[in-house]
Amino acid sequence: KLAVLVMLWLHRYAKLVVGCTLLLIAAGGMVTSTGSGLSVPDWPTTYGWNMFTFPVSKWVGGIRYEHTHRLIASTVGLLTIILAIWTWRVEPRSWVRRLAVTALAVVIVQGLLGGITVLFYLPPAVSIGHAGLAQIFFCLTVTIALVTSPGWRYAVDPVDDPMLRRVAVTTTALIYAQIIVGATMRHNDAGLAIPDFPLAFGRLVPHVWNMGVAIHFAHRVGGVIVALAILAAAGHVFYHHPKRRELTRPALLLVMLVSMQVTRSVAKRAT
Repeated sequence: KLAVLVMLWLHRYAKLVVGCTLLLIAAGGMVTSTGSGLSVPDWPTTYGWNMFTFPVSKWVGGIRYEHTHRLIASTVGLLTIILAIWTWRVEPRSWVRRLAVTALAVVIVQGLLGGITVLFYLPPAVSIGHAGLAQIFFCLTVTIALVTSPGWRYAVDPVDDPMLRRVAVTTTALIYAQIIVGATMRHNDAGLAIPDFPLAFGRLVPHVWNMGVAIHFAHRVGGVIVALAILAAAGHVFYHHPKRRELTRPALLLVMLVSMQVTRSVAKRAT
């Protein structure tokens, strides 16, 4: 019973790490959106202060966003260290232990990339890598939370659907590729390279081409492909496994999220 209780608390702790990681990604997005990436020009210190002792009175303007992002990142790093140690000590499955250690390695590299981004004045390649690695780390924490859950551990009737696995893996790869293209567009200031929507310079395919237009148009095309892939994955779940709530609920959530993303993009263009 004690072992079961320890594993239950590990699962709950892993969910806490997921929540904090999501908050960290949102904070990082705020730094980029507000142009605050160089509001604190030094690293790992903050204007020469230890980041944990930097006076709150100095958290003004863009410093507030960048410094808050650093503090959240440090917290997530500490939580990940605990997660890796805890998982290594109590988790009997070796692949799950390796997953936790991998998450720890990724968050360390992510912290270093964040520092390099500041020290080298936001080079696009490093900034894009920083954004892309953040999504990998988030997926690792979500996976750890999932595989340590009682529902996963003690599943009595697991789904064996090779086609669903292929569709899910393909959809995941497409979503990640779209994230990278989006980060590339953002860090190369190509968000308005094509000023109209849904057309491109009044046409279906742009007649004017440069690097910014190519990146932006690739992001638009990728968005359509990702939306179709998500609908295909969700459709497969609802058609073949309509009574499996552990599949239909995330499928519905995925459809809702991509719908919100499309609506947001359209509204942003309209304004």
